[in-house]
Amino acid sequence: MNQNLDNMITESLVLRDWPLNIDVDMVLRGQGADASVIRQRRPQLIGIAQRAIEDGKQLIKPAVVYRHLSVASLHHENLVLKNGAVLTGELLALHLAPAEQIILLVCTIGSALEQYLAEVLSTDPAYGLALDSFGSTVVEVLSVAACTYFEAQARRRNLYTSIPLSPGMVGWPVDEGQAQIFNLLAANLIGVTLNEYALMIPAKSISMILGLSRTPFTTGRTCDFCALRDTCRYQDHYAPAISTPIK
Repeated sequence: MNQNLDNMITESLVLRDWPLNIDVDMVLRGQGADASVIRQRRPQLIGIAQRAIEDGKQLIKPAVVYRHLSVASLHHENLVLKNGAVLTGELLALHLAPAEQIILLVCTIGSALEQYLAEVLSTDPAYGLALDSFGSTVVEVLSVAACTYFEAQARRRNLYTSIPLSPGMVGWPVDEGQAQIFNLLAANLIGVTLNEYALMIPAKSISMILGLSRTPFTTGRTCDFCALRDTCRYQDHYAPAISTPIK
């Protein structure tokens, strides 16, 4: 195949209205609980989790902003883009060496749920914790759905994709990675900004990079490069959400 990937370069674009399915078990796992045990020992928490899902669905606005950019070269730990920008990090050099293009993404569910959570957490902590878990679960599922969407696009063009790489993973510090992504991506189009600590606002947001290439990338899992990989009990719990957004 002799496809010119430069034809895919875009400015920042937005995809909204993602159909995401969240169930009680996912919310309970997000709280560090075993759903089967909870059903036997504390069944009242099932109702609380269900309430959090029903209320939370009215408050979220899942959105993804993304941008395609072409890669010029890789020098040591510097991924040089054709627009002159440079992305730096050991993690990027390890995984994006074959990349001919990258996709920058930021996923968010908006700020309304967090605002409501701040109101209810002190008066109804059990419900507040379930609501917080719902929000974290939704943005995680949204990020998986977004990756699945772009991976499907790549397959149709006979292209390979890398694993998703996020600031904060081993080899790409949060302060460095977030600044690099937000300097190139108009995340404000979906209401996401960075504070002085390089943390995203709203907090229920995820930033990522995917590589695209006509040759395979190094195999592996995103969890293998997470700083919590040795202690996390919930690796790979979220199955890919095969869904297509409304453009």
